[in-house]
Amino acid sequence: MFDIKLLRENFEVAKAALSKRGKDYALEKFEDLDKRRKALLRDSEDMKAKQNMASKQIPMLKKEGKDTAHIMAEMKTLSDAIKALEPEVRAIDEALETFLLNIPNTPHFSVPNGLTEADNVEIRKWGEPTQFTFEPKPHWDLGENLKIFDPTTAVKIAGSRFIMLRGQGAKLQRALISFMLDRHAAHGYEEIMPPYIANRASMTSVGQLPDKEGQLFHLADTDLFLIPTAETPLTNIHREEIIDGAILPVKYCAYSPSFRKEAGAAGRDTRGLIRVHQFDKVEIFKLSRPEDSYDELEKLTADAEDILQKLELPYRVVNLCAGDLGFSNAKTYDLEVWMPSYNRYVEISSCSNFEGFQARRAGIRFKDAGGKPVFAHTLNGSGLAITRTIAAIIENFQQDDGRLKIPKALVPYMGGMTEIK
Repeated sequence: MFDIKLLRENFEVAKAALSKRGKDYALEKFEDLDKRRKALLRDSEDMKAKQNMASKQIPMLKKEGKDTAHIMAEMKTLSDAIKALEPEVRAIDEALETFLLNIPNTPHFSVPNGLTEADNVEIRKWGEPTQFTFEPKPHWDLGENLKIFDPTTAVKIAGSRFIMLRGQGAKLQRALISFMLDRHAAHGYEEIMPPYIANRASMTSVGQLPDKEGQLFHLADTDLFLIPTAETPLTNIHREEIIDGAILPVKYCAYSPSFRKEAGAAGRDTRGLIRVHQFDKVEIFKLSRPEDSYDELEKLTADAEDILQKLELPYRVVNLCAGDLGFSNAKTYDLEVWMPSYNRYVEISSCSNFEGFQARRAGIRFKDAGGKPVFAHTLNGSGLAITRTIAAIIENFQQDDGRLKIPKALVPYMGGMTEIK
C-alpha cells in the first residue's frame, strides 16, 4: 500500500514521484479527505477535553451543594455530538483506504524516465542472437511438426489461447520445471508447493486487487481467484506476521500454473506460447531488510539470468522506465530472450523490488535491532516462465532438417535424450 506518511509529510515529493508514471492519480482528493478527517478529530478532541473538564467540576459542585443538572446536560450534548462524528470519521477512513489501495508504488530514483517500453534502458546482453544457415521457423509450426504441440485439441477442451503439450513436449516442460527448481534450491531458495487458488485478502496484499481485477479468473459464488503467478501465495506466507529479523533474507521458490485473462492483449501473439491464458512458471521470492533490498534485487536477477545462461539462450536485461512499471513495483529488470521468429528480444522474466509497498498491504514486519517492528521489503521474479522458455528453446535450437536439439543442461532431465525429431 502507498505510504500514507509520505503523502502527509511530503505531499509534493509523492506527487512528483507518481507523476513519472505518466498518469494523474488525483492526489488532491487525498488532501481533501485527510484535512476533513483531521478537522473532525480535532473537533472530537476539543469536545472530549470539555467533557473531561466538566466531569472534574461535577464532584466539586456536588461537594459545595450546588446544582449540576446544567453540566450533566452539557456532557450529554457533548457525548451525543462525539458519537455523531464517529460514523463520519469511519467513512473517511474507509475512503482513504480505498483511495490508497488504488495508488501505485513510487518509482525508485534509479528508474529511467519514460512512458512506454520504447523508453526502457538496456543494461546488458548475454550471448549473440542465434544465426542460421537456413530460414528458421516459428515455434508454433515447429511444435506441431514435431507433434509436441496440440493446439487443436486444446481449443476443443478449453478454447482459444490455451495450449496442450504432448509426448516429448510434455516431458520437456517437466524437465524444465525440475531443472529450474534444482538450480534455485542450489542458490539457497526453499522450495514451496503452494495453493493455486488465493482469497481476496491474498490478492489484495500483493497489489493484484483492485488494480487487475478484470484480468483475473474469479471463481463464481466465492471470493477466490486462480493465481496469476506464484508471487501471490509466496508473499502471503508471512502475511500479518512479525518475523525474526535474524532470518532475513527469506528466499522461496515455487512452481505453479499461472492463469490470466490477457484482457488487454486482443489480437497480440494469438499463435504459439507467448500469450496464453494458462502457462507454467517457476517463481523466486525474497523478504529483505530495507537497507539490503537493492543488493538482493541484483542477486535475484542474477539467479534468473543463471537459468538462461545454463540453457544457452541469448538474452538482454532492461531497466523498465517509470511508465512501464507494474502497479506495485518500485524497480523492475526485465529479462528478454532472443526469439528468431520475432527477430527481437521477448520478455521471459520480470525481477522486481516492491520495497515496503506489498509488506504494508500484507502486514509483513520484522523487529529491528531496537526491537521495533519494521516493514520488510519484498522482491520476486520469474525464474523462469516455462512456456516462453519452451518457445525460446524450440526457436533457438532448431535444426535445418526440423529436429530440435536439447540444451546440454537439460539432457540429464530428459533421460539422456539429446534431440526431439
